[in-house]
Amino acid sequence: MPTGPKGQKRPADVIGNAVRVMRIATGEEADDVQDDGKDPAAKALGAKGGKERAETMTPVRARRDR
Repeated sequence: MPTGPKGQKRPADVIGNAVRVMRIATGEEADDVQDDGKDPAAKALGAKGGKERAETMTPVRARRDR
């Protein structure tokens, strides 16, 4: 069974996934969202830092860092 981006199990086929979504929506099945263990504030700062770095980077440096 494939896993989602946070390691949760999900059906491989489209119909199976639709049935799972329907069961979560109706309350028959719990939506198990696993915590990735990272601090939300640290994740926000990391995203902010990436934007700042991209804005201050020169075009020559941006081509070299790809």
